[in-house]
Amino acid sequence: MEIKKILFATDFSEGSSHALPYAVDMAKRYSAKLYFVHVIYDVAKTTGWYVPHVSMDEMYKDMEKSAKTELEKTFIEEMKNFNDVEHVVLRGTPYEEITKFAKTNNMDIIVLGTQGRRGLDRMLFGSTAEQVVRHAPCPVFSVRLPEH
Repeated sequence: MEIKKILFATDFSEGSSHALPYAVDMAKRYSAKLYFVHVIYDVAKTTGWYVPHVSMDEMYKDMEKSAKTELEKTFIEEMKNFNDVEHVVLRGTPYEEITKFAKTNNMDIIVLGTQGRRGLDRMLFGSTAEQVVRHAPCPVFSVRLPEH
């Protein structure tokens, strides 16, 4: 098995933070490039709501800038002595964008954390991890939070 490209999908949650050491360790062991990918949920695209574009475009530009900054600074401690990293911010439905990026960029594996949503929250938002597993063009390594 050859792993040269690893996609680490993050939403900056506790679940993502818990999954990060697995992605970093895997990247170091295989001398692979690590892609940090964050997807900004595009409400207008996914719901079909009409929202004035000027205000939405500005809002998404600000969100993308903030997400890029967050990607670059959040995991700085874990990334010491590891430089083969790319930070990517996408917009859309998270599982669709993650799987599309993985396919387009020939990722060897996707690493992500799970949220463990239940009830109404899961019904409304679904499980991104579950959908990524179903639609990914490559293996997916999902990391659960330990039970408290």
